[in-house]
Formats: sequence, structure tokens, C-alpha cells
Amino acid sequence: MSNSVIVTGITLAYMAIMLWIGLRARSQNGSSLESYAAGGRHVGVIVLFFILGAEIFSAFAFLGAPGWVYKNGAPAFYILAYLTLVPIMLWLVGPRVRELGSKRGYLTHGDMLSDHYSSKPLGIFAGVVGVAASVPYLTIQIAGAGLLFEAATDGLVPFWLGALIALVVTTVYVFCSGLNGIGWTNLVQGVMMIAIAWFLGVAIPNNIYGGVGEMFSQIQQQAPEYLTMPGANGMGWGFFTTAILISCFGGWTWPHMFTKLYTADSGKSLRRVSAMYPLYATLLVPLMFIGFAGILVFADTPLDRADTVLLKLVMDVAEFSPWIIGLMLSGALAAAMSTGANLAHTAGVVLVRDVFGATFMRNSSDQAAVKVTRWSVVGISVLAYVVALLNPSSLVLLLLGAFGLIAQLVPMTLGALFFPSIKRNSAMAGAAVGSVVFLVFQFAIDSPLGWHPGVWGLLSNIVILSLFQLVASKSTEDDAAELADTSIQKSGAQS
Repeated sequence: MSNSVIVTGITLAYMAIMLWIGLRARSQNGSSLESYAAGGRHVGVIVLFFILGAEIFSAFAFLGAPGWVYKNGAPAFYILAYLTLVPIMLWLVGPRVRELGSKRGYLTHGDMLSDHYSSKPLGIFAGVVGVAASVPYLTIQIAGAGLLFEAATDGLVPFWLGALIALVVTTVYVFCSGLNGIGWTNLVQGVMMIAIAWFLGVAIPNNIYGGVGEMFSQIQQQAPEYLTMPGANGMGWGFFTTAILISCFGGWTWPHMFTKLYTADSGKSLRRVSAMYPLYATLLVPLMFIGFAGILVFADTPLDRADTVLLKLVMDVAEFSPWIIGLMLSGALAAAMSTGANLAHTAGVVLVRDVFGATFMRNSSDQAAVKVTRWSVVGISVLAYVVALLNPSSLVLLLLGAFGLIAQLVPMTLGALFFPSIKRNSAMAGAAVGSVVFLVFQFAIDSPLGWHPGVWGLLSNIVILSLFQLVASKSTEDDAAELADTSIQKSGAQS
């Protein structure tokens, strides 16, 4: 039996188990949209920890993060920096979001914005932005699964087929079981991928260099630029800092994060999860070791695609047995599948609830909404698969771009949660201008000062929102003054 067949067999067996677990959860799932989308709002600490943790441990963690380290070196630590800040935001806003969701029946981010600002168009806008940002994030998971399959099976399972297999498995159990299927599979997959990450992070440097400490000593001697800022490729402090900021702000505003906050059984559970959340960030450290391990190994023959550094080291350099490679592939696929399931599920819910539900499905029954949501999950997943086939150049850059767009919802979201004086028109104008500015600097014009384009969008967003607020305040004062003058005139006439 060839090594490729062994690897493929182990991986397919693992995926079959995940499919079985996901489908078994169907019996616990009701027919209502609230049950399909929010699990009845009674998800406890442990399952919620693994559901939210899946947002970190994705194909980005196993492929993108090591690739970014291999390519740039020290600047990749922006990932650890922002992952220590996101829990602070979750601690502050999570219980409030959960409370509002429970009281008013919210299921999506757009539900809250639409209700608070009394604006269906604003809810639709939030829904469109949420889905548009989720597709590239989902694409990362599908593309990562394809890369993993192709490399680990030595081409026996090509990229397109590997991505398709992972897509079909996750789509089937999300279609059938909703959040319950995601929760139980993420719990199992979370344990799997954590164990694999630590094993690879320690074993690869040990096999190649004799240990992590020796690896860094050799890098310091032969390629010290990878251990300092701005790194090997001149990633300046401007981009480094703004990448942290935009990832922190955008990290808690993702529609799948909001949807999962609504599922918690209590605000206390959310605060406990927030306190535990940084544990996942520390688990990215061994995966970063893998990126550093590739710096000297591929110094003379650089990789065409940095995202493949983990795969190349496991397959061609570290000389693991096919059984270990099969388990490695399963663990990495667990990361891609767990996050992909979350994203596809939420994008389907958001599309139906915020966009379709506010337009041509206004009078539809709950059962009809669940049915359309399930098929929306399929449609969005297929769209992301098509984008993945276009072979995006960098998983990290793809994710950073998505963060820049979703961060434009931050000001209006904070307004809905903590600043009720912010007007609807101010929030809408700020988000619209911020999104346009981000898209221009992302795709048309080089971002000034080398900053992340999303930060310029967010700054423009805040400026426009503030200007609209000043105009509204001035208008209110003028109206009040005019009303007072009219009252005085009437009083004088009566006298």
C-alpha cells in the first residue's frame, strides 16, 4: 500500500467521523430559525469556547500564519497581538449583545442595527457587508483544504477535489443540523487540531535543527533580519500597527461572532469564555515555529507560495511516516472545516434574515426561512469554492482585506450598544464612506503611509459620522431656538 493511499484513507475516515457527528446532532435541532441559527440560546462555556476558538484555528492558522512568518519573520507577531485584544472587546460587548438578543429576538448583527436605528435599509447594508466579507474568509478555508489534500496525498487528491470533499462534508452537516452540528464537531475538532499543532510545532524544529532554541540561534546567525522589525521584506511599523488595530476592531464585529454571542446561555458564560479565549492565541505559537523553521531550509530555493511552508516541511523535509502525515492532515483539515462551517452557517442566516427577510421574504413563515437559509448555506459555499479555484495568492492578505471591510460596521455597532445619541443618517453615511475609502485604497490606489486600507476607511467613517452628528445637533438647536422664539412671540401677543 502506497503512502499516498494510507494518508488519503486516514483523512477520509476522519472526515466520515466528523460527518457522522454533525448529522447525529440533527436530532437535537428544532425546526425554527432560532434553533437552527442560535441553538435555542443555551450554549454553555465549553462548547462556546470551541465554537469561538474555531475563528482563530482555521486554515489561516495552519497555512497562512506559518507562511507569513516564513515570508516576513517577526512582523507576523501582529497575529498574537490582535488575538490578545479581541477578548477585551468580547468581555465588554458580549454580555450586552447577548442580553439584547435574548430580549428582542435578534439572530444577526443586522437585526440589532435595524431595530436600534429603526431602519430596514441599514439592516440590509449590514447584511450585505457581512456576507461580502464572509465569502473571502470562507474561501480561505476551502482553499486551505485543497492545498492540504493535494500536498499530503502527493497529488493523489488534486486541489479541486480536496477542496470539494471538505466543502461537501461541512455543507451537509451544517445544512442538516445548524448550530448544533457546528458545536459538536467543533468540540471534537478543536481537541484534534490543538494536539496536532503542538506536535508539529515541536517535532519539526527538533527533527531539522535539534530543537526550537537551536533553530533560533541559527536564524540569528544566518538571517537575523527575520527576527527584527521591519522583517525580511520591509513590513513597516505603520502596517504592523494598523493591521493589529483593524484586526482587533474587525475581529469582534464579524457576523459569525455576533451570531455566536446570541447563542450563549448567559452573560457570565461569555465573560468566562473571554477570559479563556487567549489560550487559543498561545496555541498559534507552535505553528509560528514551523514558519521560522522554513526560513533557512528554503533559503536557497524559495517557495513559490509561502502558505505551503508547513506542507513542504512535513512532506519533504521532516520525513514523517504516512500515518503521522495522515493525522497531520486531519488536524489541519479540522481547523479549516470548523471555521468554514461557522462562516457558511452564519452567512446563510445573515443573507436570509437581513437581506431576503427585509425584502421579498417579509411575510414568509419560519419554516420557509429555515429552508431558504439551508439552501443559502449551499449557495454561499459553492461561491467561495469557485473563488478558491481562482487560487488567491496569500491567505493572510485575503483575510486582512476582509477585516478591513467588516471593521466599517464598528462605529454604528458601538452606537447601538452604548451611544444612543448617534443618529441613523450619521451611522449610514459614515459606514458608506468608510467602505468606499477602504475599497479604493485596497484595490485602486496605494494606501497612504503604508497603513492598512481598513484604518483609512475607519477614520473616514468616524469623521463623516461626527460631521453628520454636528449638523444634526446644530439643526436641533436651531429648531429649539425657533420654537422658543415662537412661544415668546405668542406670549407677547396674548399679553
